[in-house]
Amino acid sequence: MRVIGLMSGTSCDAIDAAAADLGIEGDTVVLTPLGDIECAFPGGLRRELLAALPPSSTTMAAVCRLDTLLGQALAAAADRADRELCAGEAELVVSHGQTCYHWTEDGRVRGTLQLGQPAWIAERTGRTVVSDLRPRDVAAGGQGAPLVSALDVLWLRGRPGAPVALNLGGIANITVAHGAHGPLAYDTGPANVLLDTAVRELTGGRADHDADGALAAAGTVCRPLLDRLLAEPYYARPAPKTTGRELFNAAYLRTALTGFGHLPAEDVLATLTELTARTVADAVRTAGGTEVIASGGGTRNPVLLARLALALDGVPVRVSDELGLPSGAKEAYAFALLGFLTALGLPGTVPACTGARHARVLGSVTPGRGGPPPRPWDGPAPVRLRVSRGVPRTGPSQDPQIGIGNAY
Repeated sequence: MRVIGLMSGTSCDAIDAAAADLGIEGDTVVLTPLGDIECAFPGGLRRELLAALPPSSTTMAAVCRLDTLLGQALAAAADRADRELCAGEAELVVSHGQTCYHWTEDGRVRGTLQLGQPAWIAERTGRTVVSDLRPRDVAAGGQGAPLVSALDVLWLRGRPGAPVALNLGGIANITVAHGAHGPLAYDTGPANVLLDTAVRELTGGRADHDADGALAAAGTVCRPLLDRLLAEPYYARPAPKTTGRELFNAAYLRTALTGFGHLPAEDVLATLTELTARTVADAVRTAGGTEVIASGGGTRNPVLLARLALALDGVPVRVSDELGLPSGAKEAYAFALLGFLTALGLPGTVPACTGARHARVLGSVTPGRGGPPPRPWDGPAPVRLRVSRGVPRTGPSQDPQIGIGNAY
């Protein structure tokens, strides 16, 4: 099945679209990457989105507007990915949407809201769309995150030791695929979300990220500020757990900086970079991790990777590209996989990773134009994933067991 995965994460920096051929061979899902693209938000949509996110208040009118505009932006990204990556032969689109609120109380997730109306995607592309993947896990008692753990556990099965998959997005999360403490997955804390927020705050909006970690590299870690940040109760909570902008936002940063006077921006960025490195490294050590396979936008920050390697003290760090999955688009590929599993009626969660009572088939399905419904897989559920570097097939699948056919 030829699948497009769409992802916009906590950083809200762009829409990632990744395309893959997916099929099942025996007990293995075979994923052949076809490529990925990054699509900027049109016009002032990113600014409008950031203005509506916690801790800001908003209105139902703004929510409706964002749901529509995000849906249209996702539709444009899917249409472009179909043309540029799939030769117009995509069979399924899987849209994560944009998480706008993740409702947690007393360590439990009560609800989650992703915007980006899938009807716009189905209407523009004609393809069936799987969307809204997180709520079913929440309804089953899970955290609704990190859903990428389903890919990680299948992908890293059989690797020696206790491999740890790390995503450095707006929020950092890890998956311990197996070993004495695995499978296990959770959000370790902030990554780019506080770094980007600090850059916007400290430059008066003239910049929105620390390019190549240059500001952090020029600064010195402020130990009293780092100690204050590390005292955040979230870090001591047991897994599974999840967090986001509801906690780590501009107001949080302003409160943390209270009493530090005119601390240079470079020192603030150096301290926040060290915070991410330390909290990730603590999580990896606690899990007994023997290697770290990193992905996400944070892998483009050489200062963050260097601080992480130092904090891990000998545990090797490599990027997911070395294992065949592009680090900048790994989450988009993960959601392509989750939608593929949904299309076949297969669960897309690992309960030990999200905290759910049971594994569940995820998402809602918006039909495309005239296509038949997906047909359930009647074989055993796959237990591993292989990333193929071979030549992808040239046309849509016809096997009803692994595809929905050339419906469009």
